[in-house]
Amino acid sequence: VIDPGHGGKDVGAIGINGIQEKDVALSIAKEIIRLNKTLLNSKFDIYSTRYKDTLISLSDRSRLAKSLNADVFVSLHCNASKTSSKGTDVYVHKTNHEEIRTKESIAMGLSILEESTLKLGFKKRGIQFANFQVLRENTKYRPSILIEMGFVTNTDEADYFLKPKNIIAMALSILMGCITI
Repeated sequence: VIDPGHGGKDVGAIGINGIQEKDVALSIAKEIIRLNKTLLNSKFDIYSTRYKDTLISLSDRSRLAKSLNADVFVSLHCNASKTSSKGTDVYVHKTNHEEIRTKESIAMGLSILEESTLKLGFKKRGIQFANFQVLRENTKYRPSILIEMGFVTNTDEADYFLKPKNIIAMALSILMGCITI
């Protein structure tokens, strides 16, 4: 399950030139699905928590993953900061680090970080631990991560997300990061 964060009236972060987190996340989710179909011949059954600009509750996002018995849960977001922060980080549920799903989540997160930072040139901010609801409700059942793909408040990263070819590149890095685990 790919989870493009925010949606509808919840725009998420608003960045440089009015770029909205919800739009970036949805564009990348759609591109992940398209690349799976065109490049990988639909190797994966990928579902999205939303396919258009609608607000889906956090609980419904988790319920969808549970009802589909999803193998992984990947939530897509963009970061924001009042300072000149930049880079990509991946969040994993703050839980007992010995749990198998936590270890798998960390491995998937590291794989995606490697793809997005080494191949796309984003600064690697690392794996972070948090108690986000979508992670808390999914980690028991499947490897689950929340990716902060970059800062929409950083001029370079906001400009990056305005170019369709870069949306494809980020989507491909996430898809390839999921494949390599």
